[in-house]
Order: sequence, then structure tokens, then C-alpha cells
Amino acid sequence: MSVEDPSDRSVGRVQAYTVEQVAEMLQIGRDKVFMLIRTGRLRSIKIGRLRRITERQLADFIASAEDKI
Repeated sequence: MSVEDPSDRSVGRVQAYTVEQVAEMLQIGRDKVFMLIRTGRLRSIKIGRLRRITERQLADFIASAEDKI
């Protein structure tokens, strides 16, 4: 019988980014990310007092921005 390393199980794992990470990825300021969240253009989740943006939510935002070009 072998013991599995829990870090090897990536199926079902969701990547979630901080506002700061998203700001850096999009090369915009933190305030702009919060404005996008506040206006509903960028969806996010709240965990306690923390705000996180999942990989899917970020991809959806980018796709919707591309549609407007």
C-alpha cells in the first residue's frame, strides 16, 4: 500500500488570485481592480474579509473585454 502525496492531487483544485496579483497580471492598479469588481465587470469571491478572483472569473473578464474590441 502506498501513501499518496496530497499535493499530487490537482484535479478539482481552483486557482484563486489576490486583487494585487490580478492588478499585476493586467498591469493596472489595485483601485482599478476594485472598481471593476464594484461595477460587476470582474466577478470575485469573498472569503471572510478577503477578496479573491478565480482563474475562471479572470478568464471570463478577459474574454468579455476581447469581445468589445
